[in-house]
Amino acid sequence: MRHDIDGGLQMKERRKYSRSFKLAAVKKVVEQGMSGAEVARELGIEGNLIYNWKAKFEREGVLNDLGSVSPEEENKRLRERVRQLETERDILKKATAFFAKEN
Repeated sequence: MRHDIDGGLQMKERRKYSRSFKLAAVKKVVEQGMSGAEVARELGIEGNLIYNWKAKFEREGVLNDLGSVSPEEENKRLRERVRQLETERDILKKATAFFAKEN
């Protein structure tokens, strides 16, 4: 709840999303390997919504076909993610060293 200008309480309006919108968002997590937070940021929605929708679709069995990835594909995706994280780590190390020299 929020306070309006007059000091009274104002209810926050709740947005509704279509089932196809929710499924498309969850597919980005399942099929593209994006994190729920990344997808939420991209779509401009609350991060916990993606996780809630994913759990609901899993309970309904909707994700059974979506989540079937071969071990080779999963390994390839994970190797790429490790490479990306190592690159980010190296950049942060260089930035830390740079700023440490300046002080």
